[in-house]
Order: sequence, then structure tokens, then C-alpha cells
Amino acid sequence: MAVNSMDYSGKHTVTDVIRAERATFFGIIDDPNNWKVQTRCTDWEVRDIVGHMIDVTEGYLSRWDLARKGEAADALGLLVMGEQLNKNAQAFRSLAREEAIARLKGDSDKMLVIFDAITPEEWGGFMVTHPYMGPLPTLFYPAFHVMDYGVHSWDMKWGLDDKHGTLDERTAGVLVPFMFVLMQYTVDQASAKDLDIVFGIKVDGEWGGQWRVTVKDGAYTAVSADTLEGVQATFHFKDASDFVLTTFQRFPGGETSGDAKVIDQVRHMFFRI
Repeated sequence: MAVNSMDYSGKHTVTDVIRAERATFFGIIDDPNNWKVQTRCTDWEVRDIVGHMIDVTEGYLSRWDLARKGEAADALGLLVMGEQLNKNAQAFRSLAREEAIARLKGDSDKMLVIFDAITPEEWGGFMVTHPYMGPLPTLFYPAFHVMDYGVHSWDMKWGLDDKHGTLDERTAGVLVPFMFVLMQYTVDQASAKDLDIVFGIKVDGEWGGQWRVTVKDGAYTAVSADTLEGVQATFHFKDASDFVLTTFQRFPGGETSGDAKVIDQVRHMFFRI
């Protein structure tokens, strides 16, 4: 039975997934032949994904330290996130390969010590200010690490000619509930301002389910549903991997049915981060 990755009861599964995906990630970057391979991320070679992981991990460590001290931290907002992350990632090209990898591994070990120590009270109650998203409960940060190590390992494998690979079922599965948060916060307001639509999302498999999604006045709301009767369109994903990679805009996955205009509107409703 699938665990609830947003609940503290799912913490061990989430941190175990981080360790598994991290091992895969490190296995790729430890091969010097892969260092300058172009990845699925348009502007990033493997070395830039390493730089990205240094950037975000050290950002989390710094923000965690500020939160522990009770000190304020600012947030830049999601609209600038993609551009800023790209700039930061490529800035680490100045590091020698061995130095960059050692720095990332050291940062990652520190982060996992913090994750392992999170208490039930802290899981949903201790707030840490994300550099772009603002204050978030700690449960989001292990999930971000699953996204980073899992999806970016997929990106690097894509560059190594595994163009049709999938995410591990458990990796994608623990991310499913977080995808609705991601979609909620990446709705492009210019594209959605006049929309008043209801569509369904169905994900097959152990980690799946079905949800009714309403988009009105630029707001995105998803609720678990017993039936998708009456929706204007349905997006049906064969597994959690297909759903997660589609949400991250790696490809337009899922089988669709219903109103073709609504389907197109949903496909083009989100900005990239």
C-alpha cells in the first residue's frame, strides 16, 4: 500500500528514496566522461546540474540555519526562479570537476542529517523560508530533494541516450501529491485569467488516484474525487512517472479525452521553473 508522503508516517520512505536517487545521481557524475554531456535541461550539461544541486542544497542549509535562529529571510518569487537557478548553476563551471563533486557530496550529507532529525512536530509545523517560494513547512524540503535527484537523474540519463526511460515507481509515487502544489503555484496568470474550466486527472498504479481540477479566475484547485463525471476533459496517465514528468514539462504525457480546446488550454497553462 502506498504511503502518504506528505505525512510524517511517510518520512522514512521519502528519505530512503532520496538516498536511492542520490546514489544513481552520484553514479552518473562520478564518470568523468559524462561531465559535459548535454542533458534534457536545455541550458545544462551534467556539470551544470551538479552546480544546480550545490546551489539549492547550500540554499536550503543556509535557510534552515536562519530558521533555527529565528531570523528573517526573503523570497524572490517563482517568476524569476528559472532564470536565477540557471545563472547560479552555470556559475559553478569555474570549479574543477573533483572540487564540485566533493562539495556537493559534503552538502548532501549535511542535508540528510537534518532530514533524518526532523521530528513529528517539525514535519508540518517548523517553517523554513524557501529562496523563491517563501515560508514552507519542512516536509517540502525532502520532497524537493526527491525531485532534484530523481528528475535530474532522468535528465542526465536522457542526455546519455536513455530517451524513453521512466522514473522509479516509488520515486514518482512519493511526488504525486506535491505535483498539485507545483501546478497550483506555476499557473501562468496571463493564460488563465479568463478560464473557467473543470477537468479530471487520473493516474494509474499503486501511487495513483483521480482528481477533479477547477481553474477559475487564475486559481487552480484540485480535490480527490470518486468520479470524474461531468468534467470537460480528462488527462489519464499510465503511471506516476508519466504524470510527474509531464508536470515537470519534460514531455506532454497522458492520454486525453474531452474538449480539445480545454485540453490545449491546460497544456499551455503553466510557466516553466
